[in-house]
Amino acid sequence: MDWITGLQKAIDYIEEHLTETIDYEKVAAQSFSSSWHFQRVFSILCGFTVGEYIRSRRLSLAGAELVASDAKVLDVALKYGYESPDSFAKAFRNFHGILPSQARGNGSMLKSYSRLVLKFSLEGGKLMDYRIEKKPEMILTGYKAHFTGVPYGKERERQEEQLFVTTRGKQWFLRGASGKHPDAHCVITNITDEGYDYYYCHLLDDYERENLYNREVTGVDFVEDLGLQNIIIPETTYAVFETKDVKSTICHYFDLLNLRIQILTEWMPEMGFQLKNAPELAVYHWLPKAERNVQIWMPIEKVR
Repeated sequence: MDWITGLQKAIDYIEEHLTETIDYEKVAAQSFSSSWHFQRVFSILCGFTVGEYIRSRRLSLAGAELVASDAKVLDVALKYGYESPDSFAKAFRNFHGILPSQARGNGSMLKSYSRLVLKFSLEGGKLMDYRIEKKPEMILTGYKAHFTGVPYGKERERQEEQLFVTTRGKQWFLRGASGKHPDAHCVITNITDEGYDYYYCHLLDDYERENLYNREVTGVDFVEDLGLQNIIIPETTYAVFETKDVKSTICHYFDLLNLRIQILTEWMPEMGFQLKNAPELAVYHWLPKAERNVQIWMPIEKVR
């Protein structure tokens, strides 16, 4: 079974069990993958999480059922996984814009969220520059934010722009402290249905790190005072892809999203790799009056 067919079988399994408690391990088993791998591939290809898809489908069907039947609101709420009328009413209003009790009103507008069917055209014939590197363990220094949605999804541009604009001082400090390592490393990790952790970091030498932390040397503990922290990137094999001539650190999401989908749907199957459960990085080479580029580091492992 090819992986696209497997992914569709997993989605079909979700559809068949929307009124039940859905076990992600059983969903992933339909595609012969782990729960982690299924959720990562799903979010990259679809632009939203498995949990978001399930919630949207349930609320869409719940709205249609309220309109087309005489079922009680409580019964519909319980059918689609909500334990109380209040939690159902809140979710229903967030999705449809009205309360469940208003769904049967004359002229009430409801939203429909259609069943997902994967249709990918793997045409090939595209030139992709890449290199495969086994990166040793790295210790990066930076600061953390928690984003909702999926990496490079529709919510990230707003969240990352707000983070970048409000933390300029930390960015310039880290660039200066990193000396001969001016490239910024943006780390994506701990991805779940609720979002993911995002780190803005720089690579510091041992000397820089020791002196940066030493209050006796600097008079200030910059890590503590600026709210910085270390993140350890374990030794991992990465496929490194590069985009060139990028105009802005913020206005390139569409290009990076398409590149990640292309890597996942074309390059990885062709090369016999799959995503590894490890942090993903975007490395920004962003020096003034120099060529600007962004590298995507995708953690990989051979398909067993």
